[in-house]
Amino acid sequence: MPREIRLAARPVGLPKPSDFELVELPEAQPAEGELLVQNLFMSVDPYMRGRMNDVKSYTPPFALGKALEGGAVGRVEQSRHPQFTPGEIVTSNLGWRDRFVSDGRGLGKVDAAAAPPTAYLGVLGGTGLTAYVGLLDIGKPKPGETVFVSAAAGAVGSIAGQIAKIAGCRVVGSAGTPAKIAYLRDELGFDAAIDYHAEPLEPALARHCPDGIDVYFDNVGGDHLQAALALMNPFGRIPACGMISQYNNSVPAPGPNNLTAIVRSRLTVQGFIISDHLDRRPAFLAEMTAWLREGKVKHRETVVNGLEQAPAALIGLLQGENIGKMLVKVGE
Repeated sequence: MPREIRLAARPVGLPKPSDFELVELPEAQPAEGELLVQNLFMSVDPYMRGRMNDVKSYTPPFALGKALEGGAVGRVEQSRHPQFTPGEIVTSNLGWRDRFVSDGRGLGKVDAAAAPPTAYLGVLGGTGLTAYVGLLDIGKPKPGETVFVSAAAGAVGSIAGQIAKIAGCRVVGSAGTPAKIAYLRDELGFDAAIDYHAEPLEPALARHCPDGIDVYFDNVGGDHLQAALALMNPFGRIPACGMISQYNNSVPAPGPNNLTAIVRSRLTVQGFIISDHLDRRPAFLAEMTAWLREGKVKHRETVVNGLEQAPAALIGLLQGENIGKMLVKVGE
């Protein structure tokens, strides 16, 4: 029987397993003009935590008692739709369920022969596009500049740092475990990496950025933003992609106490949401496909098995348990 995961309660702090509910649904068959999709993989992403709160944001909150949503890639099992045939691989925003019937709206076809289906949720999907737009369009790196990336072993940060290397920059990343530090330095080619659990962040960042920071790709906020602000060079740029250190706070955390650096150093700080930049997708796909083929960009996935484990995967993501893209394998 089809299953879906619903939001059972709005989390307070870090989500708990009891905030989710796994529900079985009646079998459904596609009517004329519809198709049945078996999800293969679904994505869990930090922004999903914000949608669990009943607050106004750039996207509506998840509804209590309703299935959650998110990126997924699946196979067409049955089709009575003229534009889809069984066996095709499609992307959707209908993760958090194993099968669904669709009228085709919101589905995208992908070339499974060109890349593994999971790539279209990560390096060739919204994750990669976020890194591409944030780093190149907002960060505007120049050869020889220093780029600092926080949460650099995560899905977006790992790609952003590699794009900065392609742009000819010196790249410093932060992460929270020795395994992640080794991944950044040894596999991705970062010039330096800081384990912020092993040493104080501010002096470590100053040591690894002796010429200051020109671009800070912010995925964390909080202490990372404060440390970066102290070292930003004049006319530096800060693409504000996310602030994961704040997502589970029940009470707003104090902001950095050195925001005067924005004025003193004439900084550009710009938050961005990738849905505002979908016009960049064609250029992104062309360049990222070439970089992957040439070995200039590498990517890793952390895969959790079973739809029922999706809540645990999200909780793990928010606690930094992933390297690269966090995915849940839903079907074969």
